[in-house]
Amino acid sequence: MLRQGGLGFGSLALGALLNDPAYGLAPPPANPRLGRPHFKARAKNVIFLYMDGGVSHVDSFDPKPMLDKHNGEDPGKFFKVAQTQFDNNGTILASPWKFQQYGQSGIPVSDLFPHVATCVDDLAVLRSMTSKFSEHTAANYFLHTGSGLQGRPSMGAWVTYGLGSECRDLPGYVVVNGGLTPPGGLDNFNSGFLPATYQGSIFRPADEPVAYVRPHEKTPDAQRAKLDLMVQLDGLALADSVKQDNLESAIKNYELAYRMQTSIPELMDLSAEPEYLKELYGLNSAYEPTTIFGRECMAARRLVERGVRFIELTCPQVSGDRWDAHGNLRANHNNNARAVDQPIAALLKDLKQRGLLDETLVVWAGEFGRTPFAQGKDGRDHHPYAYSVWMAGGGVKGGTIYGETDEFGYHVVDGKMEMHDLHATMLHLLGIDHERSTYRFGGRDMRLTDVHGHVVHEVIA
Repeated sequence: MLRQGGLGFGSLALGALLNDPAYGLAPPPANPRLGRPHFKARAKNVIFLYMDGGVSHVDSFDPKPMLDKHNGEDPGKFFKVAQTQFDNNGTILASPWKFQQYGQSGIPVSDLFPHVATCVDDLAVLRSMTSKFSEHTAANYFLHTGSGLQGRPSMGAWVTYGLGSECRDLPGYVVVNGGLTPPGGLDNFNSGFLPATYQGSIFRPADEPVAYVRPHEKTPDAQRAKLDLMVQLDGLALADSVKQDNLESAIKNYELAYRMQTSIPELMDLSAEPEYLKELYGLNSAYEPTTIFGRECMAARRLVERGVRFIELTCPQVSGDRWDAHGNLRANHNNNARAVDQPIAALLKDLKQRGLLDETLVVWAGEFGRTPFAQGKDGRDHHPYAYSVWMAGGGVKGGTIYGETDEFGYHVVDGKMEMHDLHATMLHLLGIDHERSTYRFGGRDMRLTDVHGHVVHEVIA
């Protein structure tokens, strides 16, 4: 993985590369053990819209009139209240936002997402998602890797391990990070025990998206000569040693880094995009977080066009500490929704207009939801027992709702989904049988879904 500010492509120094534990840049080839997809894929690429901090489901995609009816009352009168992360539980808290039905499907969406609401007929809203963890770091690992422990391969690494990449000039797994690195750090995007070449690579939606991407040599010939010398020296080192994944991955990265000096500036230069698309994505917005996330979403479409297999977008930094609304719920969720709503809708519409949505799986998810009662006076605490995510494109049955929570949105009462089920369904849409996508490690055939996971066929078109 490429750390921001960590690797100098101009110098191409082997020492710097091997001293940095993050060098999984090479676009991986198709996995020779798995070969082709296990069955016909519905999706070729994934765009994962990661909502860091935990969006409140009862304020976004799962309306609960009982919260209005019993606003201000003790939640213990209606259900047993489990211990929460901070145990500062207040009364039942009605949603500050109104819900309306949209599209031919009539799916209700709150006023937080007026732009995404115009795309509901392309969404499958999964209202019955659950997590095993109520703390950000462990829950982030669980969302990204299928395990609450640090050090496991992320879903992006598993996807590129199984399918490889269709792009020679860019990594197969890219994280466009326009804000803070999420709790859990770069291990959310790690390759774990998979070869280092499957790690995610960090790009920024900025003028210099990758540190040192512009060459320092005065002429291309000088840079090429330096690269050729390094390849020769590395080959000698490799010949004198036993098989080393780290060294082999580093050698592959030299050539990719050389090509990226041309491909990345062109990729992230959005100046040639038509003005109507810049306006659609919010690139001209007066609200800077909207502009930042708009650049992320437009970059994601351009990455898909170039064959990058797995793209993750992180939330921009806004006031209110991500979606983590322990207090002042209204301002927190308003600010975060304002940052991402318009760009996400623009991405879905742009992909659809170009004929790319049918083969691109878009997934919107955070690590957990939030309680239907207040934390303190006007916040909501972490809630792993029920929350909403959605999927679109890539073989998803649009205009559908799967699963159901109780009348307060506290627990799942129908169609309960665990994280492994979400991962199994994503892999299935990519043509991968999650039970057969394995890697031998520690004497065991490991997989993203561990020994769990069921494909949710009800949301597949």
